[in-house]
Amino acid sequence: MAPRVVAVHSNAAHTFSKVVRPSITLLEGLGVEGDAHCGATVQHRSRVAADRSQPNLRQVHLIHGELFEELREGGHIVGPGELGENITTLGIDLLSLPVSARLHFGEAVVTITGLRNPCQQIHAFQSGLLKQLVTKDDEGEVVRLAGVMGIVSRSGLVAAGDPIAIELPPPPHLPLTRV
Repeated sequence: MAPRVVAVHSNAAHTFSKVVRPSITLLEGLGVEGDAHCGATVQHRSRVAADRSQPNLRQVHLIHGELFEELREGGHIVGPGELGENITTLGIDLLSLPVSARLHFGEAVVTITGLRNPCQQIHAFQSGLLKQLVTKDDEGEVVRLAGVMGIVSRSGLVAAGDPIAIELPPPPHLPLTRV
């Protein structure tokens, strides 16, 4: 299956889930137009409290739609936008992308910066869900499954059904870590 956008979301308020939209506009260097996390510097409340001058490496949150089926098998019913993502994808293994991979959505480009570090709000959203999204592998290493974060490298419109083209950075490829 060719990678594509399943749904897009934004919310002007700092709430956990985001509202499904027909389309969103990505603004270079800022994020999703009208979204609470849009800005050149950090917009997530905990990061603003720590140091509001940090660059915003979390302008756009992407989740692979395949995750929702995995969560359903674990007893959690979650739909697009409910985990706070801006773009829900299908047909792309977001978690295995390297740092600085670029995702092309027509004119718009998002450069991947790292893994989303799930917070306690997920547990408040659905009891036990956080344990499904943060696990450990066979070697005891933490595995984060709640999507990836990126910055907008080129402005443009993104809508459900849009194809996604993947551009890998030159080697060596660095694995994603939490941002």
